[in-house]
Formats: sequence, C-alpha cells, structure tokens
Amino acid sequence: MRRALKGYVTNIPASLISANEVITSYHDLWQVEQSFRMSKTDLRARPQFARRREAIEAHLTIVFAALALSRWAQKRTGISIRHLVRQLKTLRSATIAINGAEQTFPPQIPAEKQALLDSLKRR
Repeated sequence: MRRALKGYVTNIPASLISANEVITSYHDLWQVEQSFRMSKTDLRARPQFARRREAIEAHLTIVFAALALSRWAQKRTGISIRHLVRQLKTLRSATIAINGAEQTFPPQIPAEKQALLDSLKRR
C-alpha cells in the first residue's frame, strides 16, 4: 500500500508559525478561491489588460473593495451576493426633467426587499 506525502511550503519562519497553523491556513484557502470565483461571476470582474502600475493597482483596489463589500453584505443578510443582487436589481428610481423642473420618483419597495435593505443598515 502506497502512502501519499503532502508538503506545505511557506515563506514564514518556523519560529513564527506552527505546523498546525500552516495546515489550518492552507485548508482555509477555499475561502480565497471562492472569493475569486465570486469576483469573476457575481461582481463581473474581468481581466484588466493594463500596462501601467497605477492602472493595475487601481483595478485591483476596486475589485478587492467590491469583494470586501460583497462579503460584508453576505454576512449581514445571510444570503449569497448573487441572490442579493438579483433581489435588489429591480429596485430603480427615476428622475424626470421637464422645462427645467426635476422630479425624482423613488422605487416602491416590497416588504421582503425592504427587510434585506434593513439588514444592511443594522448596527
């Protein structure tokens, strides 16, 4: 019977982290992978073909900020970001300008969607 060996490599000195912490951290990588899948699909983050460092950093900042907000919203509402976006996507307001006068019409929000919005406002 063959036994498989599995090794873990890290750049953190052994004096700063135990072997169990390395293995536990490795097992938590599924959350990172899930986040990247989420950013590609639900957040519609696509590859950015930028050459300048500033443009690349700006793109990464925007994607990670969206990811952080998505994780926060998921935690607050208890539903996936995909489901949350689908639920709230239909809520739209309208602003109409006639002869220089503007009128804004807020969306009519059903009770179940209002509950989602309220869960985002709770402290």
